[in-house]
Amino acid sequence: MHRRWIGPALLVGLVATIAGPLAAQQRQQQSAQPSIMSEEQDAAPAAATSPPAKSARPRGAKPAPAFEHDPDLDAQDQFAPSQIQQAVPDAVAMPSGGGGGGHTRAAARGTEAVMEPGAVARASRSGKPNIVACSGVFARDSSHAKLASAFQSRNVAFTQVDASSGGKVMASVLYGKDPKRRLEVWWSKPASKSDTHLIVINGQSDWIAPGELHLGLTLAELEKLNGKPFKLSGFDKDHVATLSDWNGGQLAALAGGCKVGISLRADPKTAASTLSTLPADRGFTSSDTALRAVNPTVSEILVAY
Repeated sequence: MHRRWIGPALLVGLVATIAGPLAAQQRQQQSAQPSIMSEEQDAAPAAATSPPAKSARPRGAKPAPAFEHDPDLDAQDQFAPSQIQQAVPDAVAMPSGGGGGGHTRAAARGTEAVMEPGAVARASRSGKPNIVACSGVFARDSSHAKLASAFQSRNVAFTQVDASSGGKVMASVLYGKDPKRRLEVWWSKPASKSDTHLIVINGQSDWIAPGELHLGLTLAELEKLNGKPFKLSGFDKDHVATLSDWNGGQLAALAGGCKVGISLRADPKTAASTLSTLPADRGFTSSDTALRAVNPTVSEILVAY
């Protein structure tokens, strides 16, 4: 609110108007209490000569640095933008949204936990599901700072995540110590930790991706969400198959400009001889009888821009 300015002339007029009717009463009070007036007059010069309050910021003090230590993060999670020079590896590819060959990311998947087939993603501790959308803090123009603001800085660490090449990639990790709420966000500009490149849901995470995708879904459940069968590769050495094409289904086009890809892991009880008939260098459809027999379930979800 702006304070309205009162000029000296107007102020004098207001004082005279108010003081007129009270003048007689004030003279009576002054004559009855001379000691009080004397004390007030003696105190006035002292107040006028008292030194002004010092500025909260000393002269010549330097402004706060652009990067400050966050007490909510561990020491190894503290990075200034100038310290981060590693680019997103070329091996990271966009999930297929409607055509082309199989696409995978450069993340290690061999040791990830497997959810039970058909398992429903659990709600977060607050009672609300953890949902990834192609908008808001997960939009293309997001950043580590926006994630920290939305989920509290103590729950978001800029740290290293594994790549299949054996190296490490810098990414923002939400709830890194909670397997149920863990989420990776990779940046197109790692130096400034900005511009969303890839969002990774794996392990035991209960996050729900666009299109109501979550870990543990079966082929039949995926076909229902997509509205039709889709295409995928066979199984690699880790018994993982990868989406190659949503085949023009509902999951091929998502609002917000992102694309979603999935990997599926075969049932651990499946015999090696059976998997050998479904090699990674061949393509299959989700309705294939041999593929359904190994009962694969979603083990990883990628949301990319």
